Amino acid sequence: MNRLWTFLTYVHALAGPVLMLLYPLYASVIAIESTTKVDDEQWLAYWILYSFLTLTEMVLQPILEWIPIWYTAKLVLMAWLVLPQFRGAAFIYQKFVRQYIVKYTGGVKEHDHKSLTGTGNKGKGKFVDFIIPKKGEHEAY
Repeated sequence: MNRLWTFLTYVHALAGPVLMLLYPLYASVIAIESTTKVDDEQWLAYWILYSFLTLTEMVLQPILEWIPIWYTAKLVLMAWLVLPQFRGAAFIYQKFVRQYIVKYTGGVKEHDHKSLTGTGNKGKGKFVDFIIPKKGEHEAY
């Protein structure tokens, strides 16, 4: 029984990084390479929520370490966010986050990207052009 408990403890400890980082990284790369936008929304929403949860966890660490089931509850929540059967990250984004973005910014429109990259404003946005290259600039790779 002692070996089984040790094994389960190791599996539990490895489940977090695999579920919260390795699989989402792999799925994000696949989403970038796919032609659909649906999976892009899921994984961008996941990384936003993961970052928010990590920052919140850093701030509340002294309180959370007193909650014995916190890691398990976080693991279950992250499984719901990550697993494609549930698409929890996209759900949270659509139901809660998107309404605030639309309300406070008026939504992001296609022309906003042009103004960021400087294609709409002559001489402006050179730094952003460096960060976000135009299509065709790096196709030699």
